[in-house]
Amino acid sequence: MLIVLRVAASVAVEAMPKESLETLIAELVHEEDWRRMRATAACLKGGPKAVEALVQVLETGSAALKMEAAGMLARIKDPQGGVPLVRLLKDEDASVRKAGAIALEQMAGVLDQAAAAVLVADLHELKEEGQRESVIGLLGLIPTAIHPLCALLKHPDESARRTAADILEHLLDSRSADACVDAMGDPVVRDVAIQTLKKLGAIRERITTAFDALREVEGASEREEARMATVIDLLGIGRPSVEILIEYLQDEDWLVREAAADLLGKIGDVRAVEPLMERLRADKDTGVKELAIKSLGLIGDARPVELYIEAIPLRPLRTLAMEALAKVKDVEVLRSHEGLFERLKTDRDGLVSYNAGMIVDKLQAMAMQAADGGSHEEGEDE
Repeated sequence: MLIVLRVAASVAVEAMPKESLETLIAELVHEEDWRRMRATAACLKGGPKAVEALVQVLETGSAALKMEAAGMLARIKDPQGGVPLVRLLKDEDASVRKAGAIALEQMAGVLDQAAAAVLVADLHELKEEGQRESVIGLLGLIPTAIHPLCALLKHPDESARRTAADILEHLLDSRSADACVDAMGDPVVRDVAIQTLKKLGAIRERITTAFDALREVEGASEREEARMATVIDLLGIGRPSVEILIEYLQDEDWLVREAAADLLGKIGDVRAVEPLMERLRADKDTGVKELAIKSLGLIGDARPVELYIEAIPLRPLRTLAMEALAKVKDVEVLRSHEGLFERLKTDRDGLVSYNAGMIVDKLQAMAMQAADGGSHEEGEDE
């Protein structure tokens, strides 16, 4: 009789309809851990449908669910979530607005120009100073924001043009130089545009002078000391130097390329990821490759993972590659290489084995969390 009951229960469970993605997403705020974990796993595996459902939650969900959905979109990093997250910055709940800003910051490297354009348009409409400062800070992190800001310099509204000019002066991105030159004919923003061009010119001159001096140094030990001194000297410029430093990654002098790569890693701007990846792929100088991989590791972006894997067999790069892999922020992207990391845990190189162990521990911890959620689910079904 007991066997018959169990078989009947099993058939009944199998006959139950699967819960929809929308239902699972609603459980992101469930009081039970295993349900929240199940919802998280469903979102991460759901692909475009999950993104679509999460975006819908941003429009219709409770404040708590909106915050969780924003965080989940930041983990998935699909550009389609950009515009809806920007709209979240106008939510009536301050906690929701903050969650949206954090998600946009985490997605800065993948946001498309559509999201940046909406962010710029919203900035013009925002009146509260705190919200404006938050948006201006985001614009400085989003690589695609410069073009919409430059376009805003031609807006028919004078206040919009002033806003754009002020932000461009604050960001000091060399990509805005041409737009600032054009704006010099506008009496409303002429002074700010001129000031911005002067500052941009001063930054470029300082970097150019430093790198020209670096090329003149002779002797291996002297050159290395000069490179480190140059990096220390220019590091204080910060983000306004990024676009110029990316140009110098193509310099004929390997020492200049090394200095530029080193600086880009220490600044940590996501705009440097693709150019540094190209140096790691194509540069003929081992020192440039080493600093490129080290700098990519400091940024922590997941895009270079396959390049790191390819570098592990190369003795000059293997330790740096493992260190960079251990610093990847989105650990789940390493799952497909878990077997390799298991083998490397016994590597003779202590740093290689240590970082491999760290990665395996992180992956196993995430797997255990998912398994705990699954075991709870099976228990409840039974």
